[in-house]
Amino acid sequence: MTKGSNATLPTLSEHVASVIVSLRWASPSGEGDADVSVLLLGPDGRVRSDADFYFYNNPVAADGSVQLLGKVAAEQGDEDRIGFDLTAVPDDVHRMVVAASRYEGASFGELEDVTLTLSDGTGEGLLRFAVDDVASVSALIFGELYRREGVWKFRAVGQGYAEGLAALATDFGVDIDDDAAPEHILDEGPADGEGPAADMGAGTPDGTTALAAVPSPRRSEEVTRAPRATARPRTAKKKITLPRAAAPSLAGNESWRRARLFPVSVLKSDRDRETRATSVLLSVMAQVPEFGRRLMAAFGAPAGRMETFAEVSLPHGDTPRRPDGVVRVERAGKLWTALVETKTNGNALKSDQVQAYMDIAARRGYEAVITLSNDVALEGSPLVDVKVDGRRKHKVGLWHLSWAEVAYQAQVLIRHEGVGNAAHAWLLQELLHYLQHENSGCHGFQNMGPAWVPVRNGIDDETLCHGDPRTLEVVESWERLIRQVSLGLGGELGRKVLPVQRGRRGGDPRERRQAQADRLCLEGRLQAELRIDGAPGVLSVGADLRTGKLRVSTDLPAPEQGYPLTWVKRLVRRLAEAPADLHVETLVDGDAVGPRGTLERLRPEPADLLPRADGARITGFRLSLFKGMGSGRGSAETGFIRSVDQAVQHFLSTVVVHLDHAPARRVAGREALVSG
Repeated sequence: MTKGSNATLPTLSEHVASVIVSLRWASPSGEGDADVSVLLLGPDGRVRSDADFYFYNNPVAADGSVQLLGKVAAEQGDEDRIGFDLTAVPDDVHRMVVAASRYEGASFGELEDVTLTLSDGTGEGLLRFAVDDVASVSALIFGELYRREGVWKFRAVGQGYAEGLAALATDFGVDIDDDAAPEHILDEGPADGEGPAADMGAGTPDGTTALAAVPSPRRSEEVTRAPRATARPRTAKKKITLPRAAAPSLAGNESWRRARLFPVSVLKSDRDRETRATSVLLSVMAQVPEFGRRLMAAFGAPAGRMETFAEVSLPHGDTPRRPDGVVRVERAGKLWTALVETKTNGNALKSDQVQAYMDIAARRGYEAVITLSNDVALEGSPLVDVKVDGRRKHKVGLWHLSWAEVAYQAQVLIRHEGVGNAAHAWLLQELLHYLQHENSGCHGFQNMGPAWVPVRNGIDDETLCHGDPRTLEVVESWERLIRQVSLGLGGELGRKVLPVQRGRRGGDPRERRQAQADRLCLEGRLQAELRIDGAPGVLSVGADLRTGKLRVSTDLPAPEQGYPLTWVKRLVRRLAEAPADLHVETLVDGDAVGPRGTLERLRPEPADLLPRADGARITGFRLSLFKGMGSGRGSAETGFIRSVDQAVQHFLSTVVVHLDHAPARRVAGREALVSG
């Protein structure tokens, strides 16, 4: 689409009762980001009330018409998804504006590939709008869904605001406190749970909620001012989170085992594990609406009454088929149905099974087939190959979930965002305990594949040939592992953790992976980057297959003011509790190599980090920890997968924690918001 053009949705697809709008952008530095928002407008072009403004602290409409589904990693940068149930939009809402805003003085001109895409309920892309001329704007309207004579249409807008989020919101009638000037909102940017963002939901006589001010953008650097007291949110419902520390046990001795809702001791076979895992997950989805909607909304399911079923028999030729589960959601008298096929313990999905379920779903008018396994799906590299009969009028979406993503969503809800009541929190806790038990078979990506050992041996004895297809298999397994590590960290921290994908603008993901495979043959190294929301820099993870070492590092930019000697002394003081074997390297302009050393050696003499060459300008510092690499291809105690996970966790808990003060306050603020 081009700026100003529009399209009628029903002419593009029959499955537009619900749609997913995705906002994408890429950052050359790997650190650029933006926050999405949605405004519901009445016939006068203004919000009916401040409650019609949806953003990161108010992500879901009570009627299910709007759901901010969160951020996922795309092949080039990030993708923020928003689900719209068009059948649930109130009659007096005429337009729904989709926007995003940057913070801390950043503009969209610093990002690349600023794009909106719109998909129907089956996941098929219908529209694409690449936004240009965004160099100086810090808030941007991508597009809008609007209704004409009962028919939903989409318009590509591409309008920017140099003044940022406050100006955009004010244009549509969102009230801003008199003492909350736009400059303050955009420049100060208090942490989540502080200031205007925390004052959402001011109580009104009719029990509804109102937004006291435009939410302040989220900070990603240390707050220099004194933190304000967190305001208690005046929300309609109190949300519950569970404490990390377990309550004191009343057990007579340590050998007693706590009774669990979902026991795992009786699981003896893979079939037992698949049946139990399916039943456990589907039952919790139906009983905890926040959890079920969060998992299914990304697949086009509306927000409605959900029922789940296990081991359903469906006719298919001479032999009935029994999918592992069925999910049905009712909304406004209409049914959305998905078939579920699960695998546990590293077992692979079978193409013939999935193909049969796709055929059944198409014949019966179901909307989706969802596969669930320990594997992680990659764009451009499907887990199963299925054929779609183009002659069929009804389309079926094929989606994949990993067990690691299920655990991540449960952890985010019960530890950070909160759920409706204590019983729901307890159910999610029992589900999480089950998924994380060693006998459940639901441990996520666990095996680097059959190509791992031959490739390692080929690199070690220098017999690996350029173009060997096994190197591409290893690169894909490495990417799956990094995505799973991101999910694990995100669940623990309560922040978005996303892999950074660098490559040619708009490039094919398969070409990018092939280039990585060629570098693996040449250099013997695997490399990845993670961006943690609020962390001081990008986290780099490298595996050198020649030396058998893992390296986890992060780069810190040099301060803009002050003296180099002051910088290095302050850095060493901040790392007082970091491991003694932490490597610190000074980064300088050009190709020159700066001084480096272990923290143990630098503590008495921080000045050793200063360049000895006259005129050498310090650009930053690189902090690195090294760890031996596991030899096995799996996640056993000596395996490669476990060694990568442990190395990242160790670096985060012993190094980054000393550099990252502001985000810790922000996470605490969010917990205060959801706990009331």
